[in-house]
Order: sequence, then C-alpha cells, then structure tokens
Amino acid sequence: MHAARKYCIIVPDGMADCPLPRLTGRTPMEVARKPNMDRVAAEGVVGMARLIPGKMPPSSDVANLCLLGYDP
Repeated sequence: MHAARKYCIIVPDGMADCPLPRLTGRTPMEVARKPNMDRVAAEGVVGMARLIPGKMPPSSDVANLCLLGYDP
C-alpha cells in the first residue's frame, strides 16, 4: 500500500511590497529572516496558477475564492 501524498498550499497574498530606499532598494520580504519559508521553497514544488476569470478584476478576493473552488 502506498502512502497518501500530502499537499500544502501557501498563499502569500498581501506579501508583495515595494523596494525601499532604507533597505538599499530591497523589499521587506527580501531582507526578512524566514528560514521556514526558505526551506519549504527549496524542498517543495513551487508553482503558479492563473485564477482570475477573463473579465473579472484582478483582486485578492476573486483569486482566493477561485483558489478555494468557489465561483466568484
């Protein structure tokens, strides 16, 4: 019998930021200490999905509903 695969979907919604002069042009996430996220990214499988339906505005609420299987 084979072991069931386990999946974890990490949605970094709201983590994007702009480069800041006081961080020498880097974003807060670029300078943050995040060893657990770095390990997941290094050992996991990273992917990207297009979730926004054609004529809907690209927004967090629409994307998160689609990601969870709801029709926005």
